[in-house]
Amino acid sequence: MKIEHLAIWTHELEALKSFYMKYFNAKVGKKYRNEKKKFESYFLSFEDGCRLEIMQMPLIPENKNNILNQYIGLIHFAVSVGSETKVITLTEELKKDGYKVISEPRTTGDGYFESIILDPDGNRVEITL
Repeated sequence: MKIEHLAIWTHELEALKSFYMKYFNAKVGKKYRNEKKKFESYFLSFEDGCRLEIMQMPLIPENKNNILNQYIGLIHFAVSVGSETKVITLTEELKKDGYKVISEPRTTGDGYFESIILDPDGNRVEITL
């Protein structure tokens, strides 16, 4: 078995798509639209691993998770970039471009080398070795 995809809501579908394309080399599938529900989505594919579905629909409430508060449910996903140098470089690029870094590159207590950033919607993304 494997995880096939994860899904996240957004109010800015095109901006979120562009973010993952630019910084994480996502390949984007065809946009899906359901006019009746006013639902739109893209599947984003990466070099390896599961896909990410980004979805937009009116009236979806804001995410309650923030830097200080966390709630039950999916809190982050990790993207492996292949080396410590790439973790550091990508983290610095994101910071320079105005994205929030909530954990600078470091080796964690359980041995991972990672940083944690917030995507444009405040979703936590671990950038790992």
